[in-house]
Formats: sequence, structure tokens, C-alpha cells
Amino acid sequence: METGKKIAIGCTVAVVLAVGGRLGMIAYQRHQAATAVVEKPTFEWKLTDDDMVHLKHLYPSTMKDARDLIGKRVWISAGGQMEYFPYAGKQVQWSKKAGTLLGAQPMDIKDMITQRPPKSVIATQRIPADSTAIMAVFSNPDDKATYAATVGYIENGQYTFYLDEMFFYDDPHTLYKHWGAENWAAIDKHEAKLGMSENMMMMALGQVSQSGSQKKGDRTVHYYNLGKPYDVTFVNDRATKIEPSK
Repeated sequence: METGKKIAIGCTVAVVLAVGGRLGMIAYQRHQAATAVVEKPTFEWKLTDDDMVHLKHLYPSTMKDARDLIGKRVWISAGGQMEYFPYAGKQVQWSKKAGTLLGAQPMDIKDMITQRPPKSVIATQRIPADSTAIMAVFSNPDDKATYAATVGYIENGQYTFYLDEMFFYDDPHTLYKHWGAENWAAIDKHEAKLGMSENMMMMALGQVSQSGSQKKGDRTVHYYNLGKPYDVTFVNDRATKIEPSK
């Protein structure tokens, strides 16, 4: 009988010790979790001089908004993409392409008009078929002839403008003066130069480009450059190799 009691008491003590040990372990683990120092991931965010440049936007939605540019000078941001045409007698001379708008090219806006382009050129103007083109009438500072370039379109009564995507509203030579005089001299001649960043090269050779990598600044980029293409290799966002390509 005494032996049975001892066995029962021993089993009870063992259970209590086991449960107590388990509870103690849980309490310890919770204490450790509560007092542990959690190392948060750190992110290094580097702002470049280009990132600090403030670019104005008009957010136009009506022809009145667009006409606010009449009498003002703008500069091309989206170089190498849009053709322009002679303008005379209040008509765009669609059959006589005058050239392609180039990066940092200055334009003095004379008027904003709407005209319907022929089907033969509508595809090159980046507007839908059967739409009406919104045209900026302009002259260049060193060429007083008058030209017109598509800056949007009207479709089913809805206005779409490319103005903010096409233009700088302040002189990019001032906005990006940190690029330096030598780089700007090459950009204004639309020449590729070793040491240029991708942004500089895009201004010089145009935005029509492609690359097999998404890592801007460390990759090789193919620039169409109006039919005279280049392959440019960048390392740490500096052009280290420039080759004419087929």
C-alpha cells in the first residue's frame, strides 16, 4: 500500500516537473522574443544631381492650356522621335518633311493649331487613325522659317497632349549645368562622348534606344540615332565604350 502511494506521488511529481519545465521554456522563449533586438534592413538611397532637377509640367487638357505656350521658348526633351514639317499659308506641308526634333533643340512657339494629316503620314505622328492632330507652329532661333510638329491629337472629342513628355519649359543647359561645358558642347552637336552618363547620351543621340538589361548605368545600350546607330557601354553610369553599329 505504501509502495503504491510512493509510486503515485512520484508520477505526480514527474508530471508537475515536466509541465513546469515546459511552461518555463515557453516563458523563457517569450522573454527572449520580447527583449531581442531586431535588426531592420537598411536601404541606401542615393540622389544624383539629375534627380534633384525640378522639371515643370503644364498638365494641359484643352487647347487654351496649350496656347499658353504661344510666344514662349521651349526645348526638346524627347529627341529623335517626332518629325516636323514646313508650315506656310496656314497649312502644314505634310509631303515635305523638314527634319526630326532633336534633344535640347530650342523652339519658339508661334501658334497651336489643329489639322487632319493624310493617312500616308498619320502613323509616323503617333496619333490614332481618323484623329485630328494638334500641331505646335514654331521657328528655330537660328532659322526664321516656320514649321509645325505634332504635340497631341483629338479623338472623339477627347484631347490628348504630349507637351509635358516632349518639352523642357526651362533651358536644359541651365537645368543640367552640372553636366559641364564639354559634355554640353557634344550634346549640342548630337555627338557621343566617352564619360557621358545615360541621360547625357540620350539627350545627344535621342530616346529611340534599346538594351538587353534593365540595370541603368551598367549595361550596353543601342541608340538608333536617326539611322546612324551606336552601341554604348556604360559602367557606373559613365560611357566607357562607343562603337558604331549596324
